[in-house]
This record gives sequence, C-alpha cells and structure tokens, in this order.
Amino acid sequence: MSRPARRHHPAATPSADAPAAPAPDVPAPDRPAERPPTDAPDVPGRPPADTPDARTGPQPIDAGAVTDPTPHPAAPDPAAPGPQPAPTPPPATTAQPAAVAAPAGTPSRARRVAAAVLTGLAALLVLAALALPDQLSRIGLAAVLRIPVEALVAVAVLLALPARARGPIAALAGLLLGLLTVLRLLDMGFFVARDRPFDVLLDWALFDDGFGYLTDSSGRAAAVAAAAGAVLLTAGLLVLVTLAALRLTRLLARRRRTSARVVAALAVLWLGCAALGVRVGPDVPVADREASALVAAHVGQVRAGLRDRVVFAGQAATDAYRNVPGDQLLTGLRGKDVLVAFVESYGRDAVTDPALAPGVTAVLDDGYRQLRAAGFDARSGYLTSPTFGGGSWLAHATLLSGLWIDNDQRHRDLLAGNRLTLNGAFHRAGWQTVGVLPAATQPWPEGRFFGYDRYYDAARLAYRGPTFSYAPMPDQFTLAAFQRLERSRPHPPLMAEIPLVSSHSPWSAIPKPVPWDAVGDGSIFHEAATRTGGGRDVVQRGNDQIRADYAHAIEYSVGTLVSYLLTYGGDDLVLVFLGDHQPTTTVTGPGASRDVPITVVAKDPKVLDRIAGWGWQDGLRPGPQTPAWRMDTFRDRFLTAFGPTPGH
Repeated sequence: MSRPARRHHPAATPSADAPAAPAPDVPAPDRPAERPPTDAPDVPGRPPADTPDARTGPQPIDAGAVTDPTPHPAAPDPAAPGPQPAPTPPPATTAQPAAVAAPAGTPSRARRVAAAVLTGLAALLVLAALALPDQLSRIGLAAVLRIPVEALVAVAVLLALPARARGPIAALAGLLLGLLTVLRLLDMGFFVARDRPFDVLLDWALFDDGFGYLTDSSGRAAAVAAAAGAVLLTAGLLVLVTLAALRLTRLLARRRRTSARVVAALAVLWLGCAALGVRVGPDVPVADREASALVAAHVGQVRAGLRDRVVFAGQAATDAYRNVPGDQLLTGLRGKDVLVAFVESYGRDAVTDPALAPGVTAVLDDGYRQLRAAGFDARSGYLTSPTFGGGSWLAHATLLSGLWIDNDQRHRDLLAGNRLTLNGAFHRAGWQTVGVLPAATQPWPEGRFFGYDRYYDAARLAYRGPTFSYAPMPDQFTLAAFQRLERSRPHPPLMAEIPLVSSHSPWSAIPKPVPWDAVGDGSIFHEAATRTGGGRDVVQRGNDQIRADYAHAIEYSVGTLVSYLLTYGGDDLVLVFLGDHQPTTTVTGPGASRDVPITVVAKDPKVLDRIAGWGWQDGLRPGPQTPAWRMDTFRDRFLTAFGPTPGH
C-alpha cells in the first residue's frame, strides 16, 4: 500500500571522518530514467517517486542555507552500524501533506451521486409516462403499482437488439412515449371540459376556440401565457422522455444479464396477475396494458371519424319535411312570435343536484307562480344534448336541423348542405326569422346557412357597458335590444333564435337585474351595484366557489327570461327556452348525464294543448319522471305537434 508523500527535509552535513555514502544509481546519459507509475507501491528505503531525491539523486546543499546539526529524530543515522529502523513521519506542521490524485478517468463522488439521481429521475419519468391515467379522477398511488406490459416488451426488444441499433430504437421509443404522454394529458383535459377523450381527427380546431375563450374571460396576456406554456410543456415532454429512454437503455446495456432476469421475473408476475385478475384498486389491474389500449382506442376513433362522413351524408339526405309546402307548416302557431332562447350551460344538474338546485328551483318555482298569475302556463321536459361542457354550436345545430351534430366534422358538413332547419321551416311558412347572437364578435358565415332575414351580432347590438368575464353583455341587455329592435313596433310574426351567454363559464362576474326601462345602451352596467363577483380570481377559486357561482349565473339567466315575459309578454308570444349542454365536470363531477331542461311558455292555452301528449311536467322545471328525448328528435316533434294534423 502506498503512503502519503512526505515533505523532504535537507540532510545534515556529514562529519569529515564519516565514511562516504555509496553513490546512487545514475541512469545512463542515453537512456532516460524510468519513472514508476504513480499508483505503484513505494519500495521501502527508496524515496517516493515524486520527491526530488528520486528524480535527480543527492541535491547540492545551498551554502546560504542554515542547516540543523542535530539529526532529525525520525531520520536514520548513516554512521550507525547495523540495520536501520524504518523512518517515521515527521511531526505535523502547519503545511498539510499533498493528497494522492485519483486515477485518471475515475468520476468524483459528486458526479457519481448526480448520475444516480439523473438515472432515478429518468426511471420515474418513464414510469409516470407509462402509468399516467387519462382522467384526473383516476390519479393515485394505485396507478403506479401496475406493471405495464408495454415496458416489458420494450426492454426485451432493446436487450435483443445489436448495440448499433439499440440507440436509434430507444430514441424512437422515447419519442413515441412522449407523444403518448401528451395525448393522455389532452384526454385528461377533455374529460374535465367535455367529459370525453380528445378526438385526434376532429378536435384540433378547438384550440383556437379555447384561445379565444381565455382571451375573452382572462385577457390576451393570460391566453398567450397559457398557449406558450402548453407549447413548452409539449416540447419539454418530448425531449425529456426521449432522453430518459436513452439513459435507461445505456444502463440496461451495461447490465444486460441482470436486466434480462428482472424482465423475465416481471413477465411471469404479469402473466400470473392477468390470469388471476389481481387488482390494486377498482378498475386498476396490476397486469396493465392501458397504453396499448389507449392507442387502439384512438386509432379506432380515427377510423370511425373517416367512416362517419358517409353515414352522416345518408342521414342528412333523409328528411320528411324537405318538400312540405309552407302553408302546411306550423299552422298551430300562426300569428305568434316564437322565441327560441338557449341558456348557456343550463344542464340537468342545475335543477337536480342538491348543492346547486335549491337556488335555481326557487327562482323557477317563484317565476312560475308569477307567470300563472299573469295568465301564462308552461310545460317542461328534458333533451339529451350531443355535447357536454362546451361546444354550444353543436347543440344549436342539432336542435334546429334535426340531425345529431356531435363533432365539428358533422357541423361543417351540415353547413355545406341544404338541410331544412327549424328557422327555415318558419321562414317557409311566412315568419320573419331573426338571429340575435351577443357573443358573435367576429364574422359568422354560418348565419347564411340558417337563413336569417335579419341578424344581430355584438357590433350591431351596440352595447356600451362592461363585459362580464366571457359574456360581452348581460342577458337583460340582449333581450332589451331584441325587444327594441324587433318587437317594439308593428311587425309580421317573428321567429327569433337568441343564445344567452351570461351563464357561460367561468361564472366569475355575474350581472344583477336593473329596471327594464333603465337598460338603455348598457352604460348602467358600469355601476358596481349591477354585478357580483367581478373581483374574484378566475383561476384560484375552489370547486365549491365555482359551483356556487355557476348556480348564481343560472339563477340570473332564467330569472331574466321570466322577467322579460312578465314585462313584454302577451297573447302573441311563445317562448321556448332550454339549455345547450351541462357545465364542465368541475361543476357536475364525472359521469353526469347529458340532459338539459327545456320549457315551453305561452299565454294561449291552445299552444300547450298541442304538446299535451308529450308527457312533460307542468311548470318551469321538469319532474323526476319526465322523459328525456334526444335533442335531434325535437325538430320533427315540434313540426308535427304544430302542423295541420297534430300527432301525425
């Protein structure tokens, strides 16, 4: 074992009568002296290899140096006969001995620890990417206690590959795993917002809608920050998961035999757990193959989407009312103004959920009592919406066209055709058709398909008040503007479609009603007394606060409709109001239905007699036993009920 290099002390000057010390071996001039390796053991009696004595032999004594005539106690006496004792180290001095340098190529302790930490993080990232569920409600400890069969197959393949191919294949596998992780995150977000997985064929256009929603509700800076964060997260996941896969592959290559044994043992365990159905939680099997099932589901989704265009074209071509003349349409509503109002996010849970319903049902029941006192009556039922948590245009198109429009591909194909809509049927029968769309802040070419005689977007409504989070204007202003622009003067029968948006998420700023004659151009809504919740943080609210804000928004919207009827209603007005879809799962929780309430209100009893056979509940809210119809069946039911031969 080598010892630490000692500090060299000059030898004492020998006396004149002392025998001369033997001359050291001096290498020949033509052959350089061989220096022993730095890690070779020191030879007893020979100075260490890196001292001056070992390199050059005896050193001349500096005449100016002061020497110590007393031999160092630890140094051997060259004049003493017999064997010399082993020299002992000198006493410690203020100077520390030099440390032995680590052999070349040996990593330091810090580097070894850092490498181990990076390897552990790489393993955790890959495991998380494989075990990440596609729904927030399924995240938990059980998710990481599974054995992904895809990981076992991937490791087995990498171990079987030659070294030259292993790196590129590992990089490709890491990139695909990163893409799968991004897809799972998209599924997770869509399950929260729409209660369904992301459609890789049809949902890309929704990112533009999402950016617009964030801009309207939180400001452009927040929307840009969210978009940039999403892009960075996606790029970061792809890069980091790929690097993690490469790092783990190098580790597997260095320990091939151990890795093969571990994979074989886990494969046997996976097969056993699969055969016995071992689970670590409800619907969480230990023998996991969720990643491959997810890929298969999305591949099937793409195939179904491609086939659906043909299916939808056949459905759109079948229309019992395509060629019905106008004098045989809607004869039971002659002379009436018919207003179809969509209440944003007004879903079944608003009237049935114990935490949401008390305030909403109180407004509806009190409103029904007031309407009855004013001579009105109402019937209510349920429709099943094609969408959930968003995509209002899909619900509007479904109700008006009589076709199931549950994705943007069907919506585009509908707009490219000539399907008779409910608006078109009223127009053919002699009504003036009007569209009032307060949230249309950009050009809306879809208006041409619905065939409005007059169309009012946000600009034409000329609102001069503040926005209310997403909503450009309060529902009360929208209805007041419609009344002023269309119904306040003599007019032919009107059919108007009006989507009301005050109950649109995020429900952070909710208007308060004002006297109808004070609405004017909306400037009154600048007053603080006309809003609630305007200072709430949209992002930091808890779920309980979000649910409470949602309920208050629905109370405002349905209360405003009741107030409009009491103020401007008459024998010639028929109101059909309904929800477009349920709110997001943040409000409803997972697994909620897609049902929305629908109500028909009229003063003329003959109108409600036409729908007596529908089995709907008296009042402004459906009963627990009220049937729910698919929303695409409403057009034909409505045209049949109010046609020349009701019920046929």
